[in-house]
Amino acid sequence: MKHITVMLKEAVEYMAPVSGGVYLDATLGGGGHAEAILEASSPAGRLIGLDQDDTAIEEAGRRLQRFGDRVIIVRENFRHMAGVLRQLQIEKIDGILMDLGLSSFQLESEERGFSFRSPAQLDMRMDRRGQLTAADIVATASKEDLVRILRLYGEEQEAGRIAGAIIRARQEGPIGSAVDLAEIISRAVSPPRRRGRIHPATKSFQALRIAVNVELESLTEALDSGIDLLRTGGRMVAISFHSLEDRIVKQRYREWAVGCICSPRIPVCICGHQPQARLLNRKPVLPSSEEVSANPRSRSAKLRAIERL
Repeated sequence: MKHITVMLKEAVEYMAPVSGGVYLDATLGGGGHAEAILEASSPAGRLIGLDQDDTAIEEAGRRLQRFGDRVIIVRENFRHMAGVLRQLQIEKIDGILMDLGLSSFQLESEERGFSFRSPAQLDMRMDRRGQLTAADIVATASKEDLVRILRLYGEEQEAGRIAGAIIRARQEGPIGSAVDLAEIISRAVSPPRRRGRIHPATKSFQALRIAVNVELESLTEALDSGIDLLRTGGRMVAISFHSLEDRIVKQRYREWAVGCICSPRIPVCICGHQPQARLLNRKPVLPSSEEVSANPRSRSAKLRAIERL
């Protein structure tokens, strides 16, 4: 399946790339955003692309090869962006893009086990150099740990029932594939969930994927590194696809945009605290109805942007 870049026009508009600028696509994926940024910053804009997924690196490399030495691609988790730029002897950059969604390449690749329709072994590693897989969690985690993962990372209200069903199923034999786990979850949830529009395993699969890839911790580190890497006037654009990611981005952006933090009872500011950034949109930008019609996977996307002060 061809990967469709989400909110491409909006992302480039908020990044506002110019010739001579240096930009970081922290989640390169298929290279759609990176390609548009390089085109908009022609002829002298440069881009560093990061991704931990080897398939994404190969795909983006083919797509972006026409830009020659204007682009550098590195296989690395975006939480390590500061170290990558240090190695490249780049101190400050003009923009950072983070597209936090799961790519179509990953979702449609049966051997990766991201989809609950996959007959493959549960894997879910974005970086296949990592050791921990979703199969490991499902096979070895205690019921208490499974409940915690499902509630914390999937906001799954029926976590207890699902965890209990997984424990019982694995006592009878290994849970062999993603589709097997999806069936166990479907049988465990309440009847109304089974008849709903959203697959009953959606939240559980999200939770396992986040746990395997340490996604929320990586996002927090990436945001904190990113704000320090931006030069004055540089912009950070983040596109999130579920409430946990969006909450982290929103909170960080608002913290950076706050000036005085004195108590309201103090008539004159004594803290001297200065904002680090300004919000470019107070409410998230959502995909257009036309985009959602053309690409239903974009429907949950939310874009937030800041500019470094």
